[in-house]
Amino acid sequence: MPAADTHRAIDAVFRIEQAKLIAGLARMVRDVGVAEELAQDALVLALEQWPKAGIPDKPGAWLMAAAKHRAIDRFRRAKLAQRKHEELGREIEAEGEGAALDLDAALDDDIGDDLLRLVFTACHPVLSTESRVALTLRLIGGLTTEEIARAFLVPEPTIAQRIVRAKRTLTEKQVPFEVPHGEERAERLASVLEVVYLIFNEGYTATAGSDWMRPQLCEDALRLGRILAGVADSEPEVHGLVALMEIQASRLGARKSPSGEPILLLDQNRARWDQLLIRRGLAALTRAEGLAASAGARLGPYALQGAIAACHARARKANDTDWARIVGLYGTLAEITPSPVVELNRAVALSMLMGPAAGLEIIDGLAKEPALKAYHLLPSVRGDLLAKLGRHGEAGEEFRRAAALTENVRERDLLLARATTAAANA
Repeated sequence: MPAADTHRAIDAVFRIEQAKLIAGLARMVRDVGVAEELAQDALVLALEQWPKAGIPDKPGAWLMAAAKHRAIDRFRRAKLAQRKHEELGREIEAEGEGAALDLDAALDDDIGDDLLRLVFTACHPVLSTESRVALTLRLIGGLTTEEIARAFLVPEPTIAQRIVRAKRTLTEKQVPFEVPHGEERAERLASVLEVVYLIFNEGYTATAGSDWMRPQLCEDALRLGRILAGVADSEPEVHGLVALMEIQASRLGARKSPSGEPILLLDQNRARWDQLLIRRGLAALTRAEGLAASAGARLGPYALQGAIAACHARARKANDTDWARIVGLYGTLAEITPSPVVELNRAVALSMLMGPAAGLEIIDGLAKEPALKAYHLLPSVRGDLLAKLGRHGEAGEEFRRAAALTENVRERDLLLARATTAAANA
């Protein structure tokens, strides 16, 4: 195999194995930063040796063995963790070069717990939200610093600093590499789900820049969600989040025109929605509902949003949408997690069920909400409802106000076009 092809193959293998490798190493060395460095050392060795010797049958086991050897060297040089050094040394000597299969099987035995520990550590509340997102994408998503910076339109040095500071904070705060229990687990799981959904949302509707969407981020978030569902199978909200992301991701191909202009939900060609993702999402929602029912609990916020997304997915045409159920689901969501944004969405659903005047009444009540002061979707929705009521002059003003608040170029162009249309109809 040509060297260039081998390097591409090594890169692909490392992306697949990276999270598992770092998770297994972090369990042993109890330091996420050190674990990542050891994984990178193993990658360098692979780049040196595999082009000559060929890619091994069990590349993950090879990388782990190489990283363990480097760990022993590190402990020896630092004269730290002598007991661990001796244990790892005896383990590797006993395994020998021919025990890759056994090592790979051992990794598979622990992988669920290790990955879950790594996810909970990367999303620890001691870190800022921005740091949690960057570290999660780096360690579990396998993205490079450059890729993360490009996805979020942030300078690469800024992302690099966030990751370095995050790893340093975890070490300084002596955050344990473990899955928490009881109430702490529930609180930390909420942080994990928040990070994954933040990543997905940034891909689904980019905050800024010239692209309406960044599908790769949606794929990264979905991969993280699926990993989480595999290792935290008994958590209803994990499956609820996966359901929500799968169903929303099914619309990605229909959300923009060939030239990149946004296409709003009710105007989309539903034949272009990905039916495989919809089926996966509905299955995840069924799993979430079953787990919640077995525990005698109500659905959580992600599962409720997944149920709302399912209402849209099940409607063959926009006019077939069960708006009454959606209004009810938003009402339940507002009881669990009261928020002006939830009320805004409920207003939209209510306007579809009972007419624009009903929705506008709620929207006008939200006008003074501090949390929505700079939220461009409030004037955008208000403009839409005013246009439906024939109040085109006011609608144009709202669309222009919304355009001034958004930093996404595609979204701004759409809003300005709607303002122009409203002015022409005034």
